[in-house]
Amino acid sequence: MSNVMPLATPSVRDQVSEEEWQARVDLAACYRLAAMHGWTDLIYTHISARVPGTDDHFLLNPFGFMFEEVTASSLVKLDTEGEIVMPSPYAVNAAGFTIHSAVHQARHDMACVMHTHTVSGMAISAQEDGLLPLAQTSLVFHGALSYHDYEGIALDLDERERLVADLGRNTAMILRNHGLLTCGRSVAEAFVTMYMLEKACELQLAAQSGGTLRLIPEEVCVHTARQFQRDPDAGGDGHVALTWAALLRQLDRANPGYAA
Repeated sequence: MSNVMPLATPSVRDQVSEEEWQARVDLAACYRLAAMHGWTDLIYTHISARVPGTDDHFLLNPFGFMFEEVTASSLVKLDTEGEIVMPSPYAVNAAGFTIHSAVHQARHDMACVMHTHTVSGMAISAQEDGLLPLAQTSLVFHGALSYHDYEGIALDLDERERLVADLGRNTAMILRNHGLLTCGRSVAEAFVTMYMLEKACELQLAAQSGGTLRLIPEEVCVHTARQFQRDPDAGGDGHVALTWAALLRQLDRANPGYAA
């Protein structure tokens, strides 16, 4: 009998850069935070993060995992042509690849893309007038929200061109009759943007269940949107960093283990 011990398989952490590992940890945390907020659709929908230092590699959830199960090591690394570029026992959702590869190909300034099928998001996506200027939260997106018409399940790669054309330079989009999409320069930014968009959808449905709606005048909408854009306490990098740190503390209390 041989006394030679088999070589241990290197861990995912040992195979990637520190920058990629941090992106994996942040993305896994994002999945679990989405689960905590109820933004899940069983094993469907998806969140992706660009691999730092690349234009064509990104990370996606292993198809079949619930969001609260995702870890940094289980994320699948693939390129924008659909090839898995690092050995993995898992597959990815084909529709998820289409949507996320589209944004990562076109928006190299964006590090993370989120897509959800929440009831509130889908309900507003089915309304002809889209998101209405009903409250301060809605005005985060005034003049900065895109719309993309529904074309069926996102399996046709030629939809990518139309999807990114509709997104333009915005970081939030309503996929009509489908759901919501946000992106950000960091995982944290994409998550906070999705939180605000989801809240705006929820409040619109609540308002529509009552009496006559009172819309905010256009000039006030424009003024408030500009305030959000220039005020770091309202929506800048410092605000996002503080929010993300608080969210991670909450996640560490409720569902740790995402950094495995």
